Amino acid sequence: MIAIITMFFVGGLVGPLQSLFATLLLTVVIVLGVLMTFAVSKVLSRTILKGVPSSFTLELPPYRRPQIGKVIVRSIFDRTLFVLGRAVAVAAPAGLIIWLMANITVGDMSVLAHCSTFLDPFAKLFGLDGVILIAFILGFPANEIVVPIMIMAYMASGSIMEFDSLLQLKELLVNNGWTWLTAVCVLLFSLMHWPCSTTCLTIHKETQSAKWTALSFAIPTVIGLLVCFVFANAVRLLGLV
Repeated sequence: MIAIITMFFVGGLVGPLQSLFATLLLTVVIVLGVLMTFAVSKVLSRTILKGVPSSFTLELPPYRRPQIGKVIVRSIFDRTLFVLGRAVAVAAPAGLIIWLMANITVGDMSVLAHCSTFLDPFAKLFGLDGVILIAFILGFPANEIVVPIMIMAYMASGSIMEFDSLLQLKELLVNNGWTWLTAVCVLLFSLMHWPCSTTCLTIHKETQSAKWTALSFAIPTVIGLLVCFVFANAVRLLGLV
């Protein structure tokens, strides 16, 4: 989000103004996400969750002085093990699938390019394109890999390239049809789309319900697509792109 805001909305500013406007725009996006969360929660409370009692009990443990060294060591080990475990269980297999799709060719295009071309007409309805949509789909195991997949697909490369600056990345995106409308729709969809695989697994573990896991996936996805569809087509009807 920060990269997109910097490239398409505050890139012309310099110095403290750039950081200030980038922070303000990012704050607006985050606040929008919070408001959407409250709105969806209210709708669910009056529909499918109506009448379902809920309770929350919090038992405070006895106060103990924190041991700084122990807290730091535990935090480092816990987070490190969690990240490594996620990489082994999820990111590595996903990376293998993405690499195969980018390097196996059918005709004169890779499987990744064929998939993005197939999705392109559908994605255009929401202010996106096929590459963006397939990147979000393949990024389901870990949202951090969405942008690298976009870069790989746009460059028709079987490997991820590293850019020296955001200007080079912006040039690549603009050359592949990105406008300010595309940037806004990517921001909106990033904010509202389905949770990653780790979150879905956690939801299933907490709820012990495939139904609620599916709903937790479907509700933000539908809302994200609907918001992008309304915004993109309103902008087009007004002739602003």
